[in-house]
Amino acid sequence: MKIISYFNQRLKFFTIWDIKLVQLAAMFVLIVLIKFIPQITSLNIWWYVAGCILTAIRPVYVMFEKKI
Repeated sequence: MKIISYFNQRLKFFTIWDIKLVQLAAMFVLIVLIKFIPQITSLNIWWYVAGCILTAIRPVYVMFEKKI
């Protein structure tokens, strides 16, 4: 758990610009991945919908349900 607490401390220095730049970098990594493995784009739409829902569960919970 020491590494997680280290990164939590480091993330407190991030501004909104840093977070958005990380998101943009992740999008570019995804584009490169799709270029290397084009079969990813031929998946059924429901795989993408399920991935979207699964990755959104925790942020939505923390935003609206978690008590401060």
